[in-house]
Amino acid sequence: MENKGFADNQANIETPSDVGITEKPLKTHLKASNRVDINVLKSKLQETESKENKKNIFIFTSLILVLGFIGIYFSM
Repeated sequence: MENKGFADNQANIETPSDVGITEKPLKTHLKASNRVDINVLKSKLQETESKENKKNIFIFTSLILVLGFIGIYFSM
């Protein structure tokens, strides 16, 4: 068994000859950034906040009424 070492393990690596040519991407059109109107975002936010406020008020008044009925029931 012979050990040839690193001197005999040389590989010929060739560099491509078209290094200066860059490849173009497949999609040539640029993506246009879609701008968002801040007023539209504000109105959507106000709508969701008003829905949440109505729900919270309903839960709070229901809780007050239930506590009131329980108080009246136990006071009798």
